[in-house]
Amino acid sequence: MSKVITFGEIMLRLAPEGYYRFTQAEKFGATYGGGEANVAVSLANYGVDASFVSKLPKHDIGQSAVNSLRRFGVGTDMIVRGGDRVGIYFLEKGASQRASKVIYDRANSAIATATTADFDWDKIFDGATWFHFTGITPALGDNVANICLQAVKAAKDKGITVSCDLNYRKNLWSREKAGEVMATLMPYVDVCIANEEDASDVFGIKADNTDITSGKVNHEGYKDVAKKLAGRFGFKKVAITLRGSISANDNDWAAMLYEDSNYYFSKTYRVHIVDRVGGGDSFGAGLIYSQLKGFAPQESVEFAVAASCLKHTIEGDFNLVSVDEVNKLATGDGSGRVQR
Repeated sequence: MSKVITFGEIMLRLAPEGYYRFTQAEKFGATYGGGEANVAVSLANYGVDASFVSKLPKHDIGQSAVNSLRRFGVGTDMIVRGGDRVGIYFLEKGASQRASKVIYDRANSAIATATTADFDWDKIFDGATWFHFTGITPALGDNVANICLQAVKAAKDKGITVSCDLNYRKNLWSREKAGEVMATLMPYVDVCIANEEDASDVFGIKADNTDITSGKVNHEGYKDVAKKLAGRFGFKKVAITLRGSISANDNDWAAMLYEDSNYYFSKTYRVHIVDRVGGGDSFGAGLIYSQLKGFAPQESVEFAVAASCLKHTIEGDFNLVSVDEVNKLATGDGSGRVQR
């Protein structure tokens, strides 16, 4: 049986109701989310044995974050307890031509103050077949980057498949720092996941004739990006999500998978967005699931994109859909008709 370990930060998400701006809000809804936690929840919903590893305070808010994962069947036994605070992010949903806005309040969160001594990777990886992290986690500090390096080395020693979503966040570190740190981690990665900006921001590898602000996506340019990424770091597979931004509410959504020198493009969905946070994480989870199940490359990328398409219709960070729902969309039923 497959067992997936994800490692990162889970945060408290505070958001005004509906499309209110921060300055209008009189109350904030509280939920939890974070890249690697989102992946674990998706995989647990698909029936995969998935565990999330992090560090969280012993107090009630830390326990609430743990409980948010447990309710969906995510393993939490390897979460280290300690530190003083749970990271927070504030989300203001955009609409039409007004972009969404995120404000972070995560300095000195429990995971950001963790050390390599906090995690026994030999124990954590016992029985594991897949390890996943994102570029957000090593961006939390040199100490956390060292933990990530320790983790990927341990995973490689055990023959565990490693995936990484580059997920560059400019508010956490510079492009130069990201490129330097991520370059030390990438040689241990088997499956690289990126979006239309990450490869450029982190490694300076750009897609030609593409303008993400106008919704223009050039397939040939992304073929070159994937080939260069694989050539530089030896990735077995590279997956790139392709978002054409029409407005804050409507996007075109597709992806490409590069494997064995071949390119596989998914169908493109026109998505009317309910909540786009976690869209990339749901794609990553769909890709991991399809790879664990031995899907053919085209089938794999179609499943991952369909899973992510559905996430855009769900409030919160977590993708609360089933394998059957994803398969139905991936195989052509995007009617949205009532199911009775």
